[in-house]
Amino acid sequence: MSRARADEEEYWHSSKFRAFTFDDEDDELSQLKESKRAVNSLRDIVDDDDDDDDLERVSWSGEPVGSISWSIKETASSSTSSLEGQDSSLQKGSSSYAAFPKQVSSYSLSSLFKGRNRLPSFQSLSNALSDTGVKNYAPELRRPKAEYKDYSSDWSPKDTVKRMQRGKVCSLERFRSLQDKLVLLDEAVAGHDGNVITAVLIFLKRTLRREILFRELEVRQVALCHLIHFLKETGEQKLLLDLLRFLDRTEEVALSQYREHLNIQDVEKRREFLKGCIGLPFSAEDTSHIQDHYTLLERQIIIEANDRHLETAGQSEIFRKYPRKASILNMPLVTTLFYSCFYHYTEAEGTFSSPTNLKKTFKIPDKQYVLTALAARAKLRAWDDVDALLTTKNWLGYTKKKAPIGFHRVVEILQRNNAPVQVLQEYVRLVEDVETRLNLATKYKCHDVVIETYRDLKDRIQLTAYKCKVERGSAEEQNINSILNNTQIRWKN
Repeated sequence: MSRARADEEEYWHSSKFRAFTFDDEDDELSQLKESKRAVNSLRDIVDDDDDDDDLERVSWSGEPVGSISWSIKETASSSTSSLEGQDSSLQKGSSSYAAFPKQVSSYSLSSLFKGRNRLPSFQSLSNALSDTGVKNYAPELRRPKAEYKDYSSDWSPKDTVKRMQRGKVCSLERFRSLQDKLVLLDEAVAGHDGNVITAVLIFLKRTLRREILFRELEVRQVALCHLIHFLKETGEQKLLLDLLRFLDRTEEVALSQYREHLNIQDVEKRREFLKGCIGLPFSAEDTSHIQDHYTLLERQIIIEANDRHLETAGQSEIFRKYPRKASILNMPLVTTLFYSCFYHYTEAEGTFSSPTNLKKTFKIPDKQYVLTALAARAKLRAWDDVDALLTTKNWLGYTKKKAPIGFHRVVEILQRNNAPVQVLQEYVRLVEDVETRLNLATKYKCHDVVIETYRDLKDRIQLTAYKCKVERGSAEEQNINSILNNTQIRWKN
């Protein structure tokens, strides 16, 4: 009995803290304040009572309430049922209180700053509004992992693709192995979303060697087509050519190189570039087009230099009357033909600027030539040239009008260029389809053609109705009356 009493007195003398009295010295009070500052300033988050402004509450174990060590012990004691039944008696032969079991790794750093069973007077505002039993005595150093779900890097390739389809921000850097990257690409292709496929391809293009990327895309045609289109759109010509060469698409390589002429502004450099493109491995048809392109640009350079000189010197009447609005350089073939028909229509075939020379050199079809030349000469109101263009001779020397584009189109072109009614009527009469002829004649007020057509159709009713559409007392009205009074005509109605 006496030994137990002696141990008990030894415990009380060896305790870290003594019961509070008004005789405590100032150094002990300063130690309590230092412990409070070490944890964090509780004054910012705890509703302090007037009595607790300068003092820290002390647990029975001697640790300040809210300290890290107190939190660990309190959390461990509440989670370990075997310790809940223990009393506060000392182990035999020990001078300190009972030790607690070592904490497992499931505790987060933030849990070290949490305690339980606080006194009501020491409750914070945030805890008063919460129903949970866990009370915060200091700010957390980090948020729970669940709150960082949108920034996690643990998604599978399928989940990553789904998030990208929904417009979520995703980091693809976690996919480091080749296998993971290919699975990610396959999932993107399976999702049928072009934006996601392109985004994954950009990532692979940046993180894989070209040889590996090309080899894997060769068996993934959908992704390959996306990459080729992307490289064309972004102008990454070197990578595109390397890819096409790897795939042995020689014709596409040639076409891609040919497209480079669009980026050359200097006309002489462009001409030399096109000359070098002629030897590239194009198909037979494309080779012919490249040759024509080079020849046309060479021809345009000659025409431009000569016409600029004539326009500046003022030696040509047509350039004085109709100044050029733009240069002929780099214009399409049809535009060049129109220009030639407008400014150089009467030149001999031996000159480079002659329309017939262009027609022969570039094998322009008759329909295209007649359509372009007719538009150019009608714009100049050169009706004699229009007539000559549409007149042909047969082997007996007889002449007749012929229009490869159809006379109904001839009438429309002439009318757009304000051709006189006499000129229009001549070509409206040549329209073979009766209904089309009547529609055009009525639309453009070619009265003589309408009257002649109804006469030939022996349609008395329509002719009589049309009499109301002409001016009273005009030559057209007299002509209608003369036809209606002709007893030689056997009318159908």
